[in-house]
Amino acid sequence: MKTLILGGTREARDIAEIASGERGFEIVSSLAGRVREPVLPVGEVRIGGFGGAEGLREWLTDNGIDAVIDATHPFAGGISANAAAAAAQAGLPVLHVRRPGWREQPGDHWIRVPDLTAAAKTVAGLGDRIFLTIGRQGVAAFAESEAWFLVRAIDPPEAALPARHELLLARGPFTVAEEAELLTGRCIDALVTKDSGGALTEAKLTAARALGLPVVMIDRPPLPEGAVVAESVAAAGEWLRSLI
Repeated sequence: MKTLILGGTREARDIAEIASGERGFEIVSSLAGRVREPVLPVGEVRIGGFGGAEGLREWLTDNGIDAVIDATHPFAGGISANAAAAAAQAGLPVLHVRRPGWREQPGDHWIRVPDLTAAAKTVAGLGDRIFLTIGRQGVAAFAESEAWFLVRAIDPPEAALPARHELLLARGPFTVAEEAELLTGRCIDALVTKDSGGALTEAKLTAARALGLPVVMIDRPPLPEGAVVAESVAAAGEWLRSLI
């Protein structure tokens, strides 16, 4: 069973490790190449795009792929759509792995918005010092804002940045204590983040809750219609085994 894992997430690496250790599976992991020094999974890895849904379909056919697992970031909507379309055209099964989103807890003050544009409009009334934890892509949506932004990302953004900002290059996970110290030390008024889910980056939400700070939570893009979804690595492993 030769399987392409569209990755870049912890779940993708875990699936690759589990499947590579079992007989009957050949795993190829693909990374988009947007992070300069990605954490690589075990096994064969390719880096770079495919050229849209048609390019991916051709690659799947040319490389004898039997199944596709889309374990990309929950906000990689374009890649997920291409994976679904390409797999359908090639007649291959495809699974979308999505960790559950975060849930609002007592004491949270979340403002849910549908996209980055809405988030940029929302922060205008939340204070003058905003913490952006949306990665380097999408920062340009806040470029025209008059607020001061603490922008945290793994790699420097390539698009326009807000006129008033501090760029903090760092890779998580971070502890609650570290996040609380950052929020208080920079006198942050509000936090902007994407509903990525998972425990690795949840500490910032716990710290914001303890400090009584509002959180602008950007909703995930929808998955392709009719998508088969697994919420855990274990469920993805069972799906793969069921194909054999």
